[in-house]
This record gives sequence, C-alpha cells and structure tokens, in this order.
Amino acid sequence: MKFTSGIFVLYAIFAIGVLSPLGLGGPREVKAASETNHLTVDQILEHVENKYTNSKFAADFIQKSTIKAMNITDMATGKVYIKYPGMMRWEYEKPDRQIIITDGDKLWVYRPEDNQVMTGKAPTFFRDGKGASFLSDVRLIRQKFDISLEPGQPAESDLFHHLKLIPREKTLDISEIRLMVSKQTFNVLQVMTLNFYGDETRIDLINFAFGVDMDDSLFSFTIPQGVDAVSYTHLTLPTTSP
Repeated sequence: MKFTSGIFVLYAIFAIGVLSPLGLGGPREVKAASETNHLTVDQILEHVENKYTNSKFAADFIQKSTIKAMNITDMATGKVYIKYPGMMRWEYEKPDRQIIITDGDKLWVYRPEDNQVMTGKAPTFFRDGKGASFLSDVRLIRQKFDISLEPGQPAESDLFHHLKLIPREKTLDISEIRLMVSKQTFNVLQVMTLNFYGDETRIDLINFAFGVDMDDSLFSFTIPQGVDAVSYTHLTLPTTSP
C-alpha cells in the first residue's frame, strides 16, 4: 500500500493550507516592484491578506518532496482547486494519480491504483487545525507564526519577497515554512515546508485562474462501489505525517 508518499503529501499540503486562501484570488492590484522593495513584514502580510481573503482559484502545481532519512526525493505534478473557506481539491496526475479532497471538515485521500480511499476529519488529522484552521482566515498566520523577512538570491531581489515562518507552538511536524511572494502582484508563488527531521517539500504554483466558478460538490467525494475505505485512525502513520 503506497500511503507513505501520500501521507507525506498530505502533511505538506495541509501544512501550507495556511497559504491556500493566499493562493490567490481577489482584486489584482499590480504595483511596480520598486514600490514594494522596502516594505515591512506587516505591510507585506497586509497586502497578501487584502488580496486573498474570500478567494477561490485553480492552479497547476509542481511539487518536490524529500524524505531525508530515507534519501528519497519525489516529484509530482497536478492541479489544485481552492475555495474559501477551507475547501481544497488536489489532483495529482504524475507520477501516480491521487486525489486529496477536503470540505474543511471531512477528508478523503483516494488512490485509484490501490483501490482504496482514506477517510477522516481534516481538523483532527492535522491536529489543532494546522492548515485547516488557517483556511478560514489567513490573518491567523500572524497569531500562529513568528515571521521574518529573509534575503533572497541577488538575482531575485527585485522580484520576490522571501518570508520565513517559525511556528510558535513547537512540533515535530513543522519547523519552518518559507514563502516566496511576488513583489509586483503579491501572489504566493512558492511554498516550502520543513520539519524537525529535515524533510522538505517545495510546491510551485503556476497558471493561476482566479475567480473561476466552483460548485461545492467539487470538494466532496462519493466512495466508488468496491473501493476499500480506511479510517486514518486505523493506520500507522510515518513520522513525516501530521
């Protein structure tokens, strides 16, 4: 059963669920990069919050996940749909098909090749709502993390803000989150999560479609006949899981 990579994917996605509403929707105010070069952390966050509250969007993603202890690096691509508040659908297309869906409460992880779906409660699975709780209000980032502005590569200095988020509540699951934010549009273009074990997941978001019509049914899942349903409470999860 190939749940190891799937659970690691879940950890990464919902750790960055913090960012999902940031993910990009709302009015698109474009500024010259030179105007935003000297903004403070609070000013950057204010721009992001103003832009992405009450958002819905679709995007393509490219994900690179590394499990340090096992010296394993996986690449994956697919499409993500996010609708405020708290609804997400991640469709992994390569290398293996996998669908991860939450309506903000229920959680489904469907792997067709295994003929199995994992079910549970998203807030419980991710303990204290890591990710899920942030989906309803991106301003909670300020309450949950200490945030600093980091220098980027010299070639990127005029293009991106680099933010480092350190959780105030220490856990093994998330030691640090790094965001790359466009200085021109305040789009969150890249999210990198790191945990206590040195595992790392980077997700790049591209080809955004803002304000697209999304029915709530997109964020629900009916288990196909003949597919095994397994509650996550009955699984032995790897250390990289939330």
